Amino acid sequence: MIIKSQRRKNALLTALADEEMVKIMNSVMHNSKSFNDITEDNSDIPRTTAFRKIKWLLNQEILVVDKIVITSEGKKFSLYHSTLKAINVKYENNDIVVEAEENFDIAKKWVAKFFSLD
Repeated sequence: MIIKSQRRKNALLTALADEEMVKIMNSVMHNSKSFNDITEDNSDIPRTTAFRKIKWLLNQEILVVDKIVITSEGKKFSLYHSTLKAINVKYENNDIVVEAEENFDIAKKWVAKFFSLD
């Protein structure tokens, strides 16, 4: 799909330009992961930086909270997943074209959850 929204284009370009955000997106591309799992996969990213960047990616809808888990001790944590599988950027005739491929794994899961509600 071609991204038409200028706000969304800017968000994707900003995320792609940031090496740490790209690492975070790669980490949750195929499997949902907790904050701790993401920071373990990317041990070179400080935890405070990872927290801030995950929050930004969530606000831009590049990541979503796939699931909220409550442990037996009553603690709660979220599992994050990427909404996009691929992003292509092309600069042509004074225009920036951003194409994105949705991550259908997460889209299918959310549709199934929606239609399973009674």
